[in-house]
Amino acid sequence: MSTPGAVQSLFPLEGAGESLLPSSPGGNLVSPARSLQVVPSLYSDLDLVSLLRMRSQMQPHQLAYSYETDHGEVRLTYAELDRQARIVAAQLQAANGAGARALLLYHPGPDFLAGFFGCLYAGVIAVPAYPPRAPFRPEDRNVRRIFSIAQDASPRFVITTDSVRTKLRDISNILPGVEHWLASDIQEGPGAEAWLPFCPQQDDLAFLQYTSGSTGAPKGVMVSHGNIIANERMISIGFGMTEKSLIGGWLPVFHDMGLIGHVLQPMYLGVPCFLMSPMSFMKRPFRWLDLISRNRLTVSGAPDFAYRFCVEAVSEEEKKRLDLSSWELAFNGAEPVRSETLENFSAAFASCGFRRSAFYPTYGCAEATLFVAGGLKEAPPVKLVVQRSELERGRAVEAAEGGTQDVRVLIGCGKSAAGQKLSIVHPDTRVQAAEGEVGEIWVSGPNVTGGYWNRTEESEERFRAPLAGAESRLCYRTGDLGFLRDGELFITGRASDLIIIRGLNHYPEDIELTVGAAHEHFLMSCAVSIDVDGEERVVVVQEVSREFPDEQTDQAGAAARRALSEFHGLDMHSLILLPRGRLPRTSSGKVQRRVCREMLLKGTLEPIVVWTGPQQPPTLS
Repeated sequence: MSTPGAVQSLFPLEGAGESLLPSSPGGNLVSPARSLQVVPSLYSDLDLVSLLRMRSQMQPHQLAYSYETDHGEVRLTYAELDRQARIVAAQLQAANGAGARALLLYHPGPDFLAGFFGCLYAGVIAVPAYPPRAPFRPEDRNVRRIFSIAQDASPRFVITTDSVRTKLRDISNILPGVEHWLASDIQEGPGAEAWLPFCPQQDDLAFLQYTSGSTGAPKGVMVSHGNIIANERMISIGFGMTEKSLIGGWLPVFHDMGLIGHVLQPMYLGVPCFLMSPMSFMKRPFRWLDLISRNRLTVSGAPDFAYRFCVEAVSEEEKKRLDLSSWELAFNGAEPVRSETLENFSAAFASCGFRRSAFYPTYGCAEATLFVAGGLKEAPPVKLVVQRSELERGRAVEAAEGGTQDVRVLIGCGKSAAGQKLSIVHPDTRVQAAEGEVGEIWVSGPNVTGGYWNRTEESEERFRAPLAGAESRLCYRTGDLGFLRDGELFITGRASDLIIIRGLNHYPEDIELTVGAAHEHFLMSCAVSIDVDGEERVVVVQEVSREFPDEQTDQAGAAARRALSEFHGLDMHSLILLPRGRLPRTSSGKVQRRVCREMLLKGTLEPIVVWTGPQQPPTLS
């Protein structure tokens, strides 16, 4: 960790004013607003501490973040956020916290910002997480997750609000290694003036992003200051950001898409950010679209399920109150992007001014900070129809849409981000695949993080995989499958989720789409395989709406089995019906197939009914 004091020469005391402004090529001072147009080149070697200090002095009274709650709106200027961050940092510095980890336990809201930036200001490694709900039961998933993260990260500090700290007293003595519980919304120690200026190096860790793929053993992705700035630059270029961009949404701040995309990108650009609670969205999806409409946001996004949820839940009366014409870029990522989602959402909200060309399919992962691939802002999404049977054999062969059942519609996720290299690789040989061949997605670049905290062997295997051949660079193995066509990336699935029956690869996304369309009351699906008498069999765990009639169980099960047989040549061993919202999901709303399979095998899914029906032989594909 670097020593304090280096930032003083860059950023004099408050009131320095225009001495901090960058110069134009001719030597004239550039206004703060105009300087934003060249952010990607100007700020590529800075860090978030330097950037917020600069914003607080160049743009002290400009709105940095607006956060809407059920009780109103909280607004923070850059100067106010800088002051709050210095108060938290001063307390951490007083406890000699540099290099230690701090577990951030915040409910959605603006308080998180002070805790997060306070850690950065003190050289403390932030560990964002979601606080467990009281009363605390050891068997609760989120309580187990917090304990797992604490055991892995060994934080010296827990930073939260005073009210949450009071509620968490029941677990305060059993979190391993925690020495200090700090409340960022009250001042209990040194003030902002006691902060010792600190300037991190590019390789210094900023935070640990704990992955949400596994509840039992979450892994902490080590994200450096250099990773963040590199990826924010990639996002600003890929998204076509300008000084007029207005960004916001509801995504969780302890998730990479919410933190890097919705919170830190506006800081990087120096533009206002408008946020709301994920729970507000889940309770009433209209609120997200209303946030965009009222604040004239130009950039907002979410996983695919959120757009589908809006189509289902936003009423015609609510649509009359929306104006989505300002929405220039609606990014869609974190789970497979469905062609039906793009078409249905575009049709449902065309009357509100939404344009289909605003959709921006993207691909990313926490291990590469966030953003890996995306298209051109002004270009419509790329759709490709391929033969399903050939895709199962590892080849993308184009087909005519609608001509046969043996097709799969894929949406492209754009090209590799600027400054990064992306390859499709046959993992067994480490040789790059030819165009149109399915392989594992490998990436390398300044956005690829340092590995997993305290997992040296796994980090070496996953983050430093050597390519065979002349281009023998080290890469991060994403574990995702896809192919390239004219440079466009198409995602076909995840290697660990593949269902292999009779030697053929079946993508669970395909099965879920097929079964989900088999009955009008079917909602989210999760397809997994289990061993039955030494043979892999397909099980579909299916959420149903509250209106699902019990007497239609046999009919729905038969329809799902028939669709699976006709479209995939597979027999469904069983259909497990769950109430809405009961499938295990990540913090971004993505279904956790491995967790679902584990719960299925342990008998902890608590289904409404398990339907097997008369077993039938599958139709050979």
